[in-house]
Amino acid sequence: MRITTELGDITRVDVDAIVNAANSSLLGGGGVDGAIHAAAGPRLLDACRKLRRNGLPVGDAVATPAFELPARWVIHTVGPNRTRGQTDPALLASCFTRSLDVAAELGARTVAFPAVGAGAYGWSPDDAAAAAVGAVRAWPGDGVEHVRFVLFGERLLTAFDTALGDNAP
Repeated sequence: MRITTELGDITRVDVDAIVNAANSSLLGGGGVDGAIHAAAGPRLLDACRKLRRNGLPVGDAVATPAFELPARWVIHTVGPNRTRGQTDPALLASCFTRSLDVAAELGARTVAFPAVGAGAYGWSPDDAAAAAVGAVRAWPGDGVEHVRFVLFGERLLTAFDTALGDNAP
């Protein structure tokens, strides 16, 4: 699997699936979640309402159509909120592996990830990058050919580039 990093807006990338750093309600929020909901249009919120039942557990993932986005699907995952005491890096890594599992089930070959957990949920860029890169590299599935980490700031890009270099085979 090819893994790349780039500075950019995840709502504008042309991939099969983008990953949304969602909250457990799946009803939109701030940051990446708010940007994805705004760019996808109101049908995304309607699709999320149908899925949410009791909310999505931390570390799990679920897909919806992407509607107005250039991607075909949005894969929603809920990161652990470090500011609320959810400090287990295995839960953060699970966001990436479960998202890749869902992508493979959909037949997605290209997937774009944001820095799940590195915003309001309080994970440092370095810790988020280490968990993300480690999880993607260790993912045992197949079918996904290219993972793109689409990051919104230079500090995140540097952290992900460093993690990719530190984890080189």
